[in-house]
Amino acid sequence: MAIDGDEITRIAHLARLEVGDEAVARTAEELANILEFVGQMNSVDTADVTPMAHPLDANQRLRADQITETDRRSEYQAGAPAVENGLYLVPKVLE
Repeated sequence: MAIDGDEITRIAHLARLEVGDEAVARTAEELANILEFVGQMNSVDTADVTPMAHPLDANQRLRADQITETDRRSEYQAGAPAVENGLYLVPKVLE
């Protein structure tokens, strides 16, 4: 795939990159080489290649979802200076 200097300038403008005039030709050549390599990779037949392991395929050992502690909110709030509807009341610090 051929990329010319005008495309490099347009892409640089869209990406808000400053590419000097002397770098436009070099950048076009480098991008053309990258796209050619990607084209080579796309042409490889991978039908018989076994997929690699993926971390999301693993199952995690999880504990049973059970309640292990009882509700002790009233005990904890018994020593609080001010409680209303199960919430701690604190003095206003910002006006």
